[in-house]
Amino acid sequence: MLTLLDAAVSLVNALTDGERQGRPYTAPHGDRLPEAVHEALPLSDARDAAIDPDHAAYLARTAQQLREVFDAVDTGRTDNAAELVNGLLRTTGARPQLDHVDGEPWQVHFHGTTDTLALGWSAGCATALALAIGSNLAGRLGVCTAPHCDRVYVDNSRNAVRHFCSNACRNRVKAAAFRARNNPQS
Repeated sequence: MLTLLDAAVSLVNALTDGERQGRPYTAPHGDRLPEAVHEALPLSDARDAAIDPDHAAYLARTAQQLREVFDAVDTGRTDNAAELVNGLLRTTGARPQLDHVDGEPWQVHFHGTTDTLALGWSAGCATALALAIGSNLAGRLGVCTAPHCDRVYVDNSRNAVRHFCSNACRNRVKAAAFRARNNPQS
């Protein structure tokens, strides 16, 4: 499940506009979108081929919906987040299935009603968010609290104390606080 949650985070952070580490962020589009999707997904060697532009566009739309889920959870609107995830589950037709890849153990995958790359990843990410929201992991989904950053994360820390999407944002906030303490007149 963590791989799928990480994939959801990666898709949202790579494919949605907003702010990242103190700067405006414009998501790739057009000819750059398939490569951005390829970089965002943890694709195995067997699927390490070019991403179809239609699949990339589908995943970009999914990323927008996933962002809405993270935003809803982060602002305490869990009921709204659950409704959004249920909509994604219905749209993708997510269904669990055990798959076996040579040389690896059996793995649970959540395919959509068709086995396209875009629908499969969308179904898997929706299922992972459903499992997180339906358990004690809901509070571990977050949006970066650093100024001028709206990237999302899953808090994997032991004490659930994460507030930033990256070390860069955490360091920016700490440096700003240090400067403010040492230069009280500004």
